[in-house]
Amino acid sequence: MKILKAVIVEDSRLARNELKELLKSHKEIELIGEAENVDEGFKLINETNPDLLFLDINMPEKDGFELLEMLDEVPTTIFTTAFDEYAIKSFEYNAFDYLLKPINQKRFSATITKVLEQSQDLPKTETKEVGLSLDKKIFIKDGEKCWLVKVQDISLFEIVGNYTRVFFDGNKPLIYKSLAQIEEKLPSDIFFRANRQQIININHVKKVVSWFNGKLKIELNSGEEIEISRRQSYIFKDQLSF
Repeated sequence: MKILKAVIVEDSRLARNELKELLKSHKEIELIGEAENVDEGFKLINETNPDLLFLDINMPEKDGFELLEMLDEVPTTIFTTAFDEYAIKSFEYNAFDYLLKPINQKRFSATITKVLEQSQDLPKTETKEVGLSLDKKIFIKDGEKCWLVKVQDISLFEIVGNYTRVFFDGNKPLIYKSLAQIEEKLPSDIFFRANRQQIININHVKKVVSWFNGKLKIELNSGEEIEISRRQSYIFKDQLSF
């Protein structure tokens, strides 16, 4: 059984101690650090590269969602919160799970079992990748809505003014990052710069047709049509040909 490295980011010492006591019954999880605020948590996560994050939502100065926005790579995240389930309904399907305080031992154990089952399907590598692998999850927040999205599920990135629109599963939120910042972290064999405004995931391409002046036109599985610039069309054909 793979040992998962975990960190706790929680402003309450009592709540941190509660989690540590619960973890003692699960030898497959190794607690490697704890932090009492977002800034300390950000530093800890970048230094230790944990597999699992127990994250409080309400903390002074910055909340748990802001921490996820700060991270380039998001560990498997379990929210720990005093909110009732109706207040966090919009986050229920985006984090791996959530635990209500005070945390029930049976509920905690069920969550850990699910985490361990999922971990068996992940690549067993101990080295931190420079960029984002396809199975990594990234945190996206647009207004009051939040998502944890696997990189492989994103079909398209598109410039909109000073923002970039991210297309996945029928959603199109905006994030405050440039296309260049995003491109340098993406797997270059899967994500292709179609033109100055757009990057496509070639695994989401449904159809490719010849277009005007040596250009190509792409139709994605989601229905979006993308025109590849003439220069990039030559590169696209060269990369994907025998």
